[in-house]
Amino acid sequence: MVLVPLVLGLVQVGLVLHVRNTLTAAATEGARYGATLDRGPADGVARTRQQVRGAIADRFARDVSARRTTTGGVPTVEVRVRAVVPPLGLWGPGVSLDVEGHGVQEPLLQGRP
Repeated sequence: MVLVPLVLGLVQVGLVLHVRNTLTAAATEGARYGATLDRGPADGVARTRQQVRGAIADRFARDVSARRTTTGGVPTVEVRVRAVVPPLGLWGPGVSLDVEGHGVQEPLLQGRP
């Protein structure tokens, strides 16, 4: 009787960690992609959604946003992903995740073709 909730709890923690790590990697990849010279934040959002859909599920890619910002005086693109991991058992709330990734904006070099 005690073992089932314990096992479900451990599996839930594993699922949440897996989803969090996957979302963080996708947000970072999207931010780097959106920070390249010929792209912008919207491209980073599209790339992040593509990564999330390919790795876990479409429902985790619904709330993705990106913006240009400055981190430590360096221009960057920030991609933020918000998602809820549903509970494994029959009760309990889902776990809300809010992760972000940053990519350094590529500078435009003068005099380069």
